[in-house]
Amino acid sequence: MQLLPGKNFGDYGKQIMAATERQKRLLKSTFIDFKQTSEVIRDSLIFEKAKGLYCWDTDGKRYFDAIGGIFAAVLGHRHPRVIEAMKRQMEKMTLAPPLHGIGDITLDLIEKLGEVSPGNLDFVKSFSGGSESIEAAMKFARQYFKQTGQPGKYKFISLYLSYHGGTFAAMSATGSGKRKTKFEPHMAGFLKVVSPIQYRDRFSSWEETNRFCARMFEDVIINEGPETVAGIIIEPICNTAGIVAPTHEYLQILRDTCNRYNVMLIFDEVLTGFAKTGSMFAAQTYGITPDIICSGKGLSSGALPMGAMIAREDMADAFYGAVEDDVQFAHGHTYAGNPLASAVGLAVIEEIIENKLCEKAEKLGSYLEAKLEGLKKYGVIREVRGKGILRGIEFVRDEKTMEPFPRDNKLGTALKRTSLKHGIILRIDPDWFAVAPPLIADEPDIDEMVDLIEKSLREALMITGQT
Repeated sequence: MQLLPGKNFGDYGKQIMAATERQKRLLKSTFIDFKQTSEVIRDSLIFEKAKGLYCWDTDGKRYFDAIGGIFAAVLGHRHPRVIEAMKRQMEKMTLAPPLHGIGDITLDLIEKLGEVSPGNLDFVKSFSGGSESIEAAMKFARQYFKQTGQPGKYKFISLYLSYHGGTFAAMSATGSGKRKTKFEPHMAGFLKVVSPIQYRDRFSSWEETNRFCARMFEDVIINEGPETVAGIIIEPICNTAGIVAPTHEYLQILRDTCNRYNVMLIFDEVLTGFAKTGSMFAAQTYGITPDIICSGKGLSSGALPMGAMIAREDMADAFYGAVEDDVQFAHGHTYAGNPLASAVGLAVIEEIIENKLCEKAEKLGSYLEAKLEGLKKYGVIREVRGKGILRGIEFVRDEKTMEPFPRDNKLGTALKRTSLKHGIILRIDPDWFAVAPPLIADEPDIDEMVDLIEKSLREALMITGQT
């Protein structure tokens, strides 16, 4: 793919605001996630405020936030109920001494999370975010097996193309090479199998692809030795693979495999949790109950750093005993179970339940899917996928042959710039982009969002010579 003669991305997609000299100096004193600082300084985007579906930069330009910050603000920015809950709790307590006790509001959150989680997943520990929840789940699994007579079970199996967090164990479980290779070698005991999206063109149907790929987990367990494998950790809908939604059968095969070999099934629902998929958790959308759910992002609607590990109640028995038994979970964080964050999480869940936002996500998701399908008229979209309001759109070079773009796909690069020019924030990879609008959106808001996407895509196509 070539740019139009005499043009470059800057000619078409230069961002809207220019950083001051002070801002440039300060940008060199920090890091922006996964971005080169020289690029950030050249094309600065510095936000000043946000409310509802929108963010504003320091020049006053408004952006439709189509991903809720980063798949977090499920109720939009500065939701009144969340802000009010935060204010009330700030008048009472913002930090309970974590080595000595627990906040009463944290117990309320534990109770509520247990009520809305599938099956008997009601053993809860909240943390400061998704990565901490993932780390805790893996430590929990290893200690559980040590204390139940199976000390050799320590390995975890996950997917290539997956992402489970930036801390070291979470990164070791991650299968997205570009996010982890710079920090190798990683921790031992982490194994990978291919994602169904990587093998889909080798089989006659998506169902057959999923069936084959799901059975790979059993092959790995057998070859490694079931006595050494502690868990399978998987995003029920994989973000960094391109919002890949597997079949129900795929996850059921994983559930059956874990049952057969006494392996924990851990769902990383940091991204999928809290109503996005049409249920409180994607586990409920698929009707599959894992042994542990790890959550984050939407639990606080982005208002505070927050996550939670939610495990089977019966597993807690392995951590309960006399003081001299020393079987308590050997894990903690200063802000785990934070009362201020707990008040916010409780408010988010109550808002979702009382306003039936799971049902809304399913209905609004169907409308969103239909609108996104309309973008196929440009001839560069292979498919729209996902569940509820969590949707991924994959680019393709040729819609007839389904020939993919090369990894240096410049359409995605151009879209990153034109989308900001047109005032919309998307999650964009070279060969796909994603949306997950906050659940305060209605159909007219979806119309506005997709219209902005279409304008941005049209200009990106022009930049790259596709029109």
